[in-house]
Amino acid sequence: MQLADAGFPRCFIIMKYLLGTKIGMSQIFDKEGKIIPVTLVEAGPIVVTAIRTKEKDGYTAMQVGYGSRKKINRPLAGHVKDLGMFRYIRECRLSEGDGAFPAVGDKLDVSLFEEGEKVTVSGLGKAQGFQGVVKRHGFSGGPGSHGQKHSLRQPGSIGATFPEHVIKGKRMAGRMGGKRITVKNLSISKIDPDLHILALKGATPGRRGTLLEIRKIEK
Repeated sequence: MQLADAGFPRCFIIMKYLLGTKIGMSQIFDKEGKIIPVTLVEAGPIVVTAIRTKEKDGYTAMQVGYGSRKKINRPLAGHVKDLGMFRYIRECRLSEGDGAFPAVGDKLDVSLFEEGEKVTVSGLGKAQGFQGVVKRHGFSGGPGSHGQKHSLRQPGSIGATFPEHVIKGKRMAGRMGGKRITVKNLSISKIDPDLHILALKGATPGRRGTLLEIRKIEK
């Protein structure tokens, strides 16, 4: 489906937007026989579930649903009606302009994009649990000899005489990873419209099965 077919006016600063699931990394060969490392993403199709307008909601956006599951709660079922039982509901901001918005029920898939385009990909990075300061912040740790005992990976002093408490923002041990990461300017190496797969050159955030947001803004 082309962008104009989805109801987007050409005068918009259009955001091409898809949701996808990370399959994993692989490699393909270009015309010269060189290896290109790619991340395979099963992207779309997504269904427009609602349109937010500035007059009614205070901002302009498109709400979409992606994936499927066996059960959804009653409020969500009443909201999406018979559009589907979606696993994920997300919103994509749209810029204002003259013309019609995409209609509720429209489906968007990988045909929005073209091979060679640059896209921005966002998702949750891998969560690495509770980690010490050596791994989390790159501390060198303490000496392993000369009267030192069990101090090789310890943080050392964490405070001072004044103000007699740990200063806010002090780099210490804690949970690492599991935060939203955005990678810009990933090029689309290959598109398989039949299997709804995008091959993105390079690495994307998260593990296998991570939900990814793929978007592009153009005039």
